[in-house]
Amino acid sequence: MKGFISNTFFGYFNYLLAVTMMASPWLFHFVDARGAALFFPFMFGLHQLIMAIFSRAKGGMVGVFPVQMHCFLDTFSGFVLMCTPWMYGFAPKVWLPHVAFGAIIFILGVWTKNSPLINQPHEMVPERGIQSTDAHEGRMMV
Repeated sequence: MKGFISNTFFGYFNYLLAVTMMASPWLFHFVDARGAALFFPFMFGLHQLIMAIFSRAKGGMVGVFPVQMHCFLDTFSGFVLMCTPWMYGFAPKVWLPHVAFGAIIFILGVWTKNSPLINQPHEMVPERGIQSTDAHEGRMMV
């Protein structure tokens, strides 16, 4: 299967997602939950913002992290964020924002074009012995 989320949308949507996640306790009125329920949306939102700034996606400002690494980390962190209400025991107070944001991040990580989770790696580049989509498309730095 191929990804259907463009790198441009992925790059710019990460900023909106990060800011919304960090403000989610006030936007969705679960500030009274305190503790881990407040900590995780803010920290995962900050992680999302840092990855968006340093990503090589269209909206990235610094361009250090490849899109493939950003997608992999988004998939992992989205899954973890979906599980946190039950892992840390605050599900009776609030769980929907965490699961919704985690699912959005997970979907972005899996279904973005060039995601390593759905795209097959290309042939090996003989001079480096590297098997990746970046190496095949000539984007690896020497």
